[in-house]
Amino acid sequence: MTYTTLISAEQLQSLMTSGEPLRVFDCSFDLMQVHAGEQQYLASHIPGAVYAHLDTALTAKHGVNPAKVGAQSVIMAAGADAPASGGRHPLPNREKFATWLSSVGFSNEMQAVVYDRNGANFCGRLWWMLKWAGHTNVAMLDGGLQAWQAAGGIVNSGEESSHFQASFMLAPTLAVLVDSQTVLSRLGNPAQTLLDARAAPRFRGEIEPLDPFAGHIPGALNRPFGQNLGPDGKFKPAKQLKTEFEALLGKRDPSSVVHYCGSGVSALPNLIAMAVAGLGITGLYAGSWSDWCSDPQRPIEQG
Repeated sequence: MTYTTLISAEQLQSLMTSGEPLRVFDCSFDLMQVHAGEQQYLASHIPGAVYAHLDTALTAKHGVNPAKVGAQSVIMAAGADAPASGGRHPLPNREKFATWLSSVGFSNEMQAVVYDRNGANFCGRLWWMLKWAGHTNVAMLDGGLQAWQAAGGIVNSGEESSHFQASFMLAPTLAVLVDSQTVLSRLGNPAQTLLDARAAPRFRGEIEPLDPFAGHIPGALNRPFGQNLGPDGKFKPAKQLKTEFEALLGKRDPSSVVHYCGSGVSALPNLIAMAVAGLGITGLYAGSWSDWCSDPQRPIEQG
């Protein structure tokens, strides 16, 4: 059996004992303390899990803050090193990402399972990137490490044994990456529905702790990413998620949705929730607000 959206702790336990090809990734992170996630991983993680660091494995290493050095700085590198997006967490290009997957022993026949201990805030990035690389069988551990331990799952500490080099081959993408020019060209067009995953005060422009300008992309709807989870830290049932997204979208076509947040990371719980709800894998503006507001010519809305 393969898993393509969510996997429960009990299902993961069965998968781990089945002998099927599997790689588990711990994506725990803290935006304010960039080394905290790796320290948490070393303290406790699912046995065999590989640590996927947001700032190194899942972000272009030469990424810069476009708000400080200009909108085009994030794509000034040429050739194989060029990132695939702007923003504070620019995507590495697909080839660089495939190289990293190969280096940690991940190959195309494996089931991938991603998790964090941060309310699904960070592991969605790797889920989406694997889909972007053309890999179907990737699932998020519903409820994260907390659910794993609550189900009686054991944890390891310290470093895991290194893995043999694999050869991950890119396939046609299963995800939709949207850039700033596309977003700009479709403002006001019914073919595009922007969905902002940031907290409501940031969306309204009342506060902005990270970027130079406050507000949101004109016409965007707001759904803070934490609304996808129930009190137990797991995703709400698919039927409930579908009802909530349909109420938010109104008559808008779900396939028109393009997700964004501050830097393209916390938008992913919304995107995954729509997939769980049966509404498809919708678009991602990976540069997000940090990319959008780096160009003063782009319009900004508040309120």
